[in-house]
Amino acid sequence: MSEETHRRAFILAGEPSGDALAARLMAELKAQAPDVEFLGVGGPLMAVEGLDSLFPMEELSVMGLLEVLPRLPQLLKRIDQTAAEVKRVAPDIFITVDAPDFSFRVAKKLAGTSFPKVHYVAPSVWAWRPGRAKKVAALYDHLLTLLPFEPPYFEAVGLPASFVGHSVIESGADKGDGPAFRARYGIDAEERLLMMLPGSRRGEVSRHLPVFKDTVAQLQADIGKFRLAVPVIGRAGDIVREEVQNWDIDVHVVDGETEKYDAMAASNMALAASGTVALELALARLPTVIAYRMNVITNMIARRVVKLNHVNLVNILLKREAVPEYILENCTAENLARALAELFRSEEKQAQQIVSYEEAMVQLGEGGAAPGARAAEIILKLIARNI
Repeated sequence: MSEETHRRAFILAGEPSGDALAARLMAELKAQAPDVEFLGVGGPLMAVEGLDSLFPMEELSVMGLLEVLPRLPQLLKRIDQTAAEVKRVAPDIFITVDAPDFSFRVAKKLAGTSFPKVHYVAPSVWAWRPGRAKKVAALYDHLLTLLPFEPPYFEAVGLPASFVGHSVIESGADKGDGPAFRARYGIDAEERLLMMLPGSRRGEVSRHLPVFKDTVAQLQADIGKFRLAVPVIGRAGDIVREEVQNWDIDVHVVDGETEKYDAMAASNMALAASGTVALELALARLPTVIAYRMNVITNMIARRVVKLNHVNLVNILLKREAVPEYILENCTAENLARALAELFRSEEKQAQQIVSYEEAMVQLGEGGAAPGARAAEIILKLIARNI
């Protein structure tokens, strides 16, 4: 792209994870096309890359039906406002990053406009509600996916899709400083350290902490003394701190990405609620047992609509249970403590899991071009094609 070319990208993110993903994309777009101009909605990381957000992204970061209902009129207003602004500026490309409830509603209001529309992060149609693929295809011109097996689901309904790699490989989860973490908290090199990750949302944390407490107690009775490192985020951290202060074990509750990744590097093992953090643990090559509990009603619904043999993405990618996982009614202290004890005692099991991690990370793009760079290249080609 020549230096004289001036292109405008309208980019929309609605939650912190999307803010991070979009910011990396923006940085790569600037590296490949220095004169690109950004408009849209985003958070603090996107602001660093040059976005003056149309309104605060935090207005869109609402989870759960009870939280959404009181805010619905304002959310609908923001959908209309965003769509009107996109039409007014007529950008060279419109990009939405995850946040499908907001993104798709804005995209729907842009029907009939001529600029290309791209969505970054595919809905998990391979897990549930496969009919969503056709709905997404009606709204967008191209889809950027994080998982290598996702494009065919959308190409089958006429939406071009490209796997660009999973953002976790850019997270820094493999760059932690274990010795520094142990030194900060007075943990000797030979002391065993278990990392515990009960979830990022308050509901998840509240469901997992009781079973994790019993798991830790049973594991101590089985293998002897160890310490706990518990990274926390946001308001869920208050629940964790209040709960673990009375546990009969040395617990180090830490905040922030750097501390989390240092704790991963320092730990011998992890007990984690299923989620994106499981991929960070894989990138950090930390042997792990995965757990997940839901409330009774959600459990019943999940059993009916989710068509998966595994929940951990490493296991889904490899099509085998490389990482032990205990979900729903199988998420018991007995099962978790037994699996952790087996991992602690078996260097062979630990080594097997690490080899599986390496296999999965290669599938997610580790060792290749950064996902943001791949995504930026595709977006610039779409812009050039539409000129």
